Amino acid sequence: MAVLPYKENNSGKKQQVATMFNNISSKYDLLNRMLSVGIDIIWRKNAIQKLKKSSPQTILDVATGTGDLAIEAMSLSPKKIVGVDISEGMLSFGRKKIAQKKLDNVISLELGDSENLQFEDNTFDAAMCAFGVRNFENLEKGLSEIFRVLKPGGTLVVLEFSQPEIFPFKQIYHFYFNNILPLIGKVISKDQAAYTYLPESVEAFPYGEQFNNVLRKIGYQSVKCDPQTFGISSIYTAQK
Repeated sequence: MAVLPYKENNSGKKQQVATMFNNISSKYDLLNRMLSVGIDIIWRKNAIQKLKKSSPQTILDVATGTGDLAIEAMSLSPKKIVGVDISEGMLSFGRKKIAQKKLDNVISLELGDSENLQFEDNTFDAAMCAFGVRNFENLEKGLSEIFRVLKPGGTLVVLEFSQPEIFPFKQIYHFYFNNILPLIGKVISKDQAAYTYLPESVEAFPYGEQFNNVLRKIGYQSVKCDPQTFGISSIYTAQK
């Protein structure tokens, strides 16, 4: 059963996720920094490092949000980064950041559906996604679409929340995620559902070896999982 932000709403997950991110877009970056105590910045840097060896020239950033991962990927000196997201609210904030940093000659952000990418087969040297795959309405379909638009030999990097399994981090993490985080999120974003959905969606996500197996099923090769910060998040890498 799909985890939904607005359980009383009859619309599908895709529509609800878009609405949720539109609602919280003005506070999203602030909340990210606060709720992760800035560790999410380090996680993004680590994710981009996974692409350094292959030096991709064309990169697709799926569920780009406000473009943080795309901006971090500029350290790779690519020729083109295309970010896609289903939330126009998030994209509008991302475009402002990119314009302020004078990166809009390399990075473009487009409204788009991860499960129906508007690109030709074998288009990108690399694809990446930070904290977005668990929001896909159909996980396998979204990952298959990314596989389709990757060039043969291209690399996928996914940064996503997982769950610590070692005492006492497991206990501390679950208390924070289920009690403190929704409260802070509600006060700042004014959208209680968004930050109740976050821990629920993380709990339902098939992290670690389960996610590795989903990638392998689709056809990805050389699949690896690199846990971050006691397993709070993980960086997955795979090749087409």
